[in-house]
Amino acid sequence: MFWRILWKLFRASRGRLGVALLALTSGATVCAALINLQFDAEHKLTREFRALGANVVVSPARVPGAAGNEPPLMDASVMERIAATAAGNVQLVAAAPYLYIVARSPLAGGEQSLIVAGTWLDQAQKMAPWWKLEGQWVTTRGDLARCLVGRTAARQLGVAPGSPIELRSGGGGVSLTVAGVVTAGGTEDNQVFVNLPVAQQLASLAGRIGLVQLSVSGSPDQIEGFASRLAAALAGYEVRPVRQLAEAEGQLLGRIRVLILSTVLAILALTALCVLATMAALAMERRRDIGLMKALGGSMSRVTRVFLAEAGSLGVLGGIIGYGAGILLSQWIGRRVFGVAISPRAEVLPLTVALMVGVALAGALPLRLLGWVRPAEILRGE
Repeated sequence: MFWRILWKLFRASRGRLGVALLALTSGATVCAALINLQFDAEHKLTREFRALGANVVVSPARVPGAAGNEPPLMDASVMERIAATAAGNVQLVAAAPYLYIVARSPLAGGEQSLIVAGTWLDQAQKMAPWWKLEGQWVTTRGDLARCLVGRTAARQLGVAPGSPIELRSGGGGVSLTVAGVVTAGGTEDNQVFVNLPVAQQLASLAGRIGLVQLSVSGSPDQIEGFASRLAAALAGYEVRPVRQLAEAEGQLLGRIRVLILSTVLAILALTALCVLATMAALAMERRRDIGLMKALGGSMSRVTRVFLAEAGSLGVLGGIIGYGAGILLSQWIGRRVFGVAISPRAEVLPLTVALMVGVALAGALPLRLLGWVRPAEILRGE
């Protein structure tokens, strides 16, 4: 009987209920689109920030009052300890050790001094995806015969991809082939990049590195927590998050959250007002139905359950339809505004439905006023 009465109410008031459903669907569409953008944009922004390079740097601690101008070095075995600390805690996108030395390269009129950066070039590629490359990248750590040259250094040395280049430091030297010319837009354009063993051989510093650059995926708080754990595991070393990246990411994500939350709340309020107006008009139309139900012995609690079930059904239906439309809207916004593909998030569906059910129940408050209806007055036509 309950479901028959509910179905009859839907059919009898399909016009006004259609307006309420339209309001709920419209609100659910915008809310689902914004919430989906929030969830997926946060993930994509975090990934984009990781593409900006290292956000954690590990270096040897300087000893106060130490003699000499040579920068302190550390043992290359620190890479194993970093990997062990990162395991199971955060996603370590890339970890690249660096050893910077000053080398010379012969020219027709003499020699050219330049900075040689020894690293794991396969990891450096993950750390700097924005670099423009002319030629080929050195993709393996065992490739000790090829190097990459910055654009400015290549112009000074007169080399191009495929050209031979000779590097000298101290009493040793190596002959390499230029695999590619990189354009980074910074100091990297003045450097020559080789795999780490080559730089260690030139400087006679086997097993030594100068610093480690890490690209860690996660929220700013997760990155700070990882840096703290890493500092505890690497006693005697300095572990520094690149706070400019972490703070910029945190501020941007925070502003996006506030903007989307404010918009969603405004949409929910407007949707609730629309449903409230529709339900108020519906309550006036149903005074006679309520009076008849009460006259036949129906309790107000049962009558209220019927109307709440009606409002809740509208909320569920509006939430489901709005979720589907909202996903399409968020994908359109992603392509047109941000130029990226926004993926649908499954957790948005129950959240959208729950919000719409809450809005529908809040908008159904005028129906509770029908509890004051007196059957005798209604039956007399008053």
